[in-house]
Amino acid sequence: MITIDGSEGEGGGQMVRNSCALSLVTGEPFRISNIRAKRSKPGLMRQHVTAVEAACVISGSECSGLTVGASELEFRPGRVTPGEYRCAVGTAGSTGLVLQTVLMPLILAEGPSRLILEGGTHNMLAPPFDFIERTFLPVINRMGPSVSARIVRHGFYPRGGGRIEIDITPALLAPIDCIERGEQLGVSGQAVFTGLPFEIPERMLARARRDLSDWPDSAFAVRELPADQGPGVILMLEAQYANVTEVVSGFGQLGVPAERLAKTSAARMKGYIEASAFAGPYLADQLVLPFVLAGGGSLTTVKPSQHTLTAIDIAKRFTGRRIELTRQDSGEHLLTVG
Repeated sequence: MITIDGSEGEGGGQMVRNSCALSLVTGEPFRISNIRAKRSKPGLMRQHVTAVEAACVISGSECSGLTVGASELEFRPGRVTPGEYRCAVGTAGSTGLVLQTVLMPLILAEGPSRLILEGGTHNMLAPPFDFIERTFLPVINRMGPSVSARIVRHGFYPRGGGRIEIDITPALLAPIDCIERGEQLGVSGQAVFTGLPFEIPERMLARARRDLSDWPDSAFAVRELPADQGPGVILMLEAQYANVTEVVSGFGQLGVPAERLAKTSAARMKGYIEASAFAGPYLADQLVLPFVLAGGGSLTTVKPSQHTLTAIDIAKRFTGRRIELTRQDSGEHLLTVG
């Protein structure tokens, strides 16, 4: 049994999610202690419990210690069974993070599957649906499977209530190389909001226009959703290239001025555009798992996050594969799996 100290590395819920996914694929049971020890509220949150429950449902796995607030659990994997599954986080917990836990095992299953996930679709500290749909899944589909996603209803923190649907046609994952992003095809900025004064998203876009002054005015837009899907607001900046699309997001928070949020998001987008790497930090983090399960591949990325380094460490423990991360003369980093 693989033993993991959840306080090591990044020390967040990603260690639980990736461990479950890798356990289901490799058949290796694991025990993890000190779960989320570095967080202000340590232990499992509702979205982490739902993610592990989803892993159990699709496979008949056994898990002990699975309760909200738990700091330790033991997971013994079963056999993944394709089918239609519905999982409700029950709060605004991220549907995207639940998807991360079960997607790779279902991609490698023996038949197609459909997931209906209910909860938060646009949350702080989690990839928004738009990132999953336009940045992450296109790379996965290049590796062989066919995965489509659609949003039925938005769910903002803290209310939640969103719904996404995922259709999966499985295939063995083929190694690919993601080195060059290709020519830039377009840029856009959108402030999506609901249940808040219109001037809040307008202020976000005004600051984004100022900081991204070389973007055309026509690239920016405001979208209002029905009031029962909020309240909430998110700024999403998108840069589309021939081989990859980067989505940078900033979530509205109580006490944080709209202009500050937009300034931070614009700075992150400018940093990505000025670099030459294929993957931003969040995409690189999420591609570690499929690349390792493909048994090979490479990508270039900006400076790797602690999330990425932790994902690499967990993947090595379950698979024993060689994963190297080297800094290039150009300043980008090259991640290779072999």
